[in-house]
Amino acid sequence: MEALHIIGDEHQSLAAILHAIRFMLKEISAGKLAADLALFQAMVHYLDAYAEKRHHPKEDLLFHRLQERTEEGAEALATLGRQHAAAPQRIAALEEALACFVGDPGRFDEFAKAFDAYAEFYREHMMLEEDIVLPLLRAHLRADDWAELDASFRAEMAVNSGKDGASENFSALFSRLVDCAPAPIGFGPRPFVNR
Repeated sequence: MEALHIIGDEHQSLAAILHAIRFMLKEISAGKLAADLALFQAMVHYLDAYAEKRHHPKEDLLFHRLQERTEEGAEALATLGRQHAAAPQRIAALEEALACFVGDPGRFDEFAKAFDAYAEFYREHMMLEEDIVLPLLRAHLRADDWAELDASFRAEMAVNSGKDGASENFSALFSRLVDCAPAPIGFGPRPFVNR
């Protein structure tokens, strides 16, 4: 069941980024923090490149295997499938709102509203997975399913680790985001610098 641990770790990382953005927006709105546009851009990039493009495909492997083992949870899986398919439109709306804010600081409220919608969706999305689907996976998948899925997850992570320079190193990016985010959610505030 290593695959479930990987999904759980990824959910925690994604939730941390969402929480960090929400915290920063609140602090900016209260006049306690200046907007670090590069940090917002890097965090939204993380949500797109990691959550939408790397995390969801791994979940889809689990969901497909569950569908092979049981009809239980079919409605939840159908909902999750539609949500995963709509990911490009959802992240594009957030990216557009951020681009408008970067171009015009007076459009902060639009970005904050777009982010709130995205974060609320993501909270409900992860709750559906964690409350309904993950327990069904534990109940219905067999040892041979887990062995195959664990191997697939390990292979995907090895190929996409970013340690060979061929793909983005999301572990390092996450550490940099935490380093720049303001306390108490991070170690900053420090200006985010693209490397």
